[in-house]
Amino acid sequence: MRKIDNDLLGGSLFKKLFFFSVPLILSGVLQLMFNAVDVIVVGRYCGSAALAAVGSTGSLVSLTVNLFMGLSVGTSVAVAQSLGADRANDARETVHTSIAISLICGVVVSFTGILGARGMLGLMGSPKNVIDLSALYLRVYFLGMPASMVFNFGGAIVRATGDTKRPLYILTIAGAVNVVLNLFFVITFKMGVAGVAIATVLSQFVSAALIILLLTKLGDCCRLDLKNMRIYKDKLRFIFKIGIPAGIQSMIFSFSNVLIQSGINSFGSTAMAGNAAAANLDGFIYASMNAVYQGSLAFTGHHVGAKKYHRINKICGYSCLIAVIIGISAGGLMFLFGKPLLGIYSRDGAVIASGMIRLSIVGTTYFLCGIMEVVSGQIRAMGQSLLPMAVSTFGICVLRIIWIYTAFASIHTLQILYLSYPITWIVTDIAHLISFFAVKKRLIKSDSEYVAPAKPEK
Repeated sequence: MRKIDNDLLGGSLFKKLFFFSVPLILSGVLQLMFNAVDVIVVGRYCGSAALAAVGSTGSLVSLTVNLFMGLSVGTSVAVAQSLGADRANDARETVHTSIAISLICGVVVSFTGILGARGMLGLMGSPKNVIDLSALYLRVYFLGMPASMVFNFGGAIVRATGDTKRPLYILTIAGAVNVVLNLFFVITFKMGVAGVAIATVLSQFVSAALIILLLTKLGDCCRLDLKNMRIYKDKLRFIFKIGIPAGIQSMIFSFSNVLIQSGINSFGSTAMAGNAAAANLDGFIYASMNAVYQGSLAFTGHHVGAKKYHRINKICGYSCLIAVIIGISAGGLMFLFGKPLLGIYSRDGAVIASGMIRLSIVGTTYFLCGIMEVVSGQIRAMGQSLLPMAVSTFGICVLRIIWIYTAFASIHTLQILYLSYPITWIVTDIAHLISFFAVKKRLIKSDSEYVAPAKPEK
């Protein structure tokens, strides 16, 4: 087997975590920048109703796809642990199983989304002046789900090997295609919401084709051979063991966001448009912190495979530190420059004022979400996925539902609604940290062959 890229098992952890995460951060930010073009083009050229229609679909898309996308977390952990333990055949079988799963999941999500788009929007209380445009956007968008799944699973494989740069290059190409097609379909052909959705779908197929090409060119145990693609049952079980709880956790987050979106919908299309623009902005903060989560997942997976358990605390601590620095810095900048940034999405003063409410509460406290992501990822990388799912179910979903039906029901304002985010993040952070130390202790105790080094490595 080749040497693991970036030597994830040795050297200065903080330095390597940081430089490993930088391309991931750029990938996440770049992907959101290209997605932001959808919202900006619609808001600028199609009006506030169209902006609300596109922006309000985000939580619903996430709710529909996150169960399947969670499986890519299982793929990342499986590949990382196999490489760390120097099990070439396990890594190879995981790669082929993962790509096969991605195609199946993509088709299932595509049909589900297309058939259920309008019904799900109706359940969310989408206003009459928005629901037709939202349904149109969703139906076209879901056509690209097979390609989106392939790219995300393929990207998880490549990143687990230590290569975070080439997925970034692929996103750059696909994103550029999305921007050009957005402008072409919306401005030149006046296709509105449908044009934005078509541009997104076509760019997703570009990214899928490029990631498949990359996987077939890898010169190691992670190379994809399309002729030999099949599902290996033992690898499928491990991916499901880690990935399904991760997917359910993401669905729980999305479900709570759907409930919050329903609350926002009750304030009308202006509040919806303001929330859509602000959510797109604070999405950049989340994407940056989520990149640190992905990096820590790969590092911890390699260390668990190599049985270097004594370095896991440092990985967790440094990853949380990086996420907090990014979250506080980016959140503060988003708030300070919120009005001109929101003005990029809409010229409507009422929309901007509504968006600032979200940025002042959610954007400035998003670093709490970064801690939650990193620590739950650490627990998964150690082979436990049910526990973080259970913790998040209570800390995020249950508590937010309680908040919506108590505090928000009593004081029906956007401020009270948005406060549900930081409050539930704090509770969930504390519970995840307690779980992290308990899982690590159990992992070391269960490995009878593990002998801690006399002096911890620096």
